[in-house]
Amino acid sequence: MEKQNILGLRTTAYKVGAIDKAKKWYTKAFETEPYFVEPFYVGFNIGGYELGLLPEENQPNEKPESVLTYWGVNDIEKVYNHFLESGAIEYEKPHSVGGPLMIATVKDPWGNIIGLIYNPIFKLKE
Repeated sequence: MEKQNILGLRTTAYKVGAIDKAKKWYTKAFETEPYFVEPFYVGFNIGGYELGLLPEENQPNEKPESVLTYWGVNDIEKVYNHFLESGAIEYEKPHSVGGPLMIATVKDPWGNIIGLIYNPIFKLKE
């Protein structure tokens, strides 16, 4: 059997204006300490996937919404509220997108959209 060339998602990176402040915010919001910290990159292991922070010197007023990354959650209301309590900005409240699937989005203090998804149907390939 031939191996697939595309292995799946590995890293989602967010550009932030103040990497030290962002490191603290993301540590609180994702309830995880970074495993890699350098001035040019901060890396977190979130459930086996990489969340990266990249410094952004000239932060734009508005960030494009061309790509969304959804982080899997078990209780979307609880996690959504946790992000809001951590200082995220409400963007899209939790709602059903068919069957048991639910999504929500918030914006971090730097304008990046963070997606949350409850999807009991999706299973990782082994």
